[in-house]
Amino acid sequence: MDNFLQALKWAQQYCSKAERCAGDVLNKLGKYKLDETSSKRLLENLRKENYLNDTRYAKAYAIDQFRFSRWGKIKIRYMLRLKGLAETDIQEALEQIPLDEYLDLLKALIDEKQKHYAGSEAYETKARLLRFAYGRGFEPDLINQCLDSSKNY
Repeated sequence: MDNFLQALKWAQQYCSKAERCAGDVLNKLGKYKLDETSSKRLLENLRKENYLNDTRYAKAYAIDQFRFSRWGKIKIRYMLRLKGLAETDIQEALEQIPLDEYLDLLKALIDEKQKHYAGSEAYETKARLLRFAYGRGFEPDLINQCLDSSKNY
């Protein structure tokens, strides 16, 4: 029981420093060697005391990755799924991203990257820009829409 209390105290401190999800906490709990029942009890306790909230975490993660890492919704969704969050939490988080800011970011990324391909053939430049934006996690139809409206390549 002493080990459980130490783990709980550590987890409370860990979760109070930044938004965390259950997967983050479980990955870091290895040194306490808790069994599955104790781990579940610890997570329930953290949720009950509002240290853990998957919806809140998903929203914060989505906005941060969009604003700071400049990721698209596909990549954000993929990373949240890897962390084991529910699809409803993920969808709610992605809806927090304003569409006008999302399109502005995509256009800015494409315009910024386009400068690196000056002098290349139009077809090759468009293909590279498409791959770049898709790699950032943006939707292909939005990428094509931005590329078609740009026409600077």
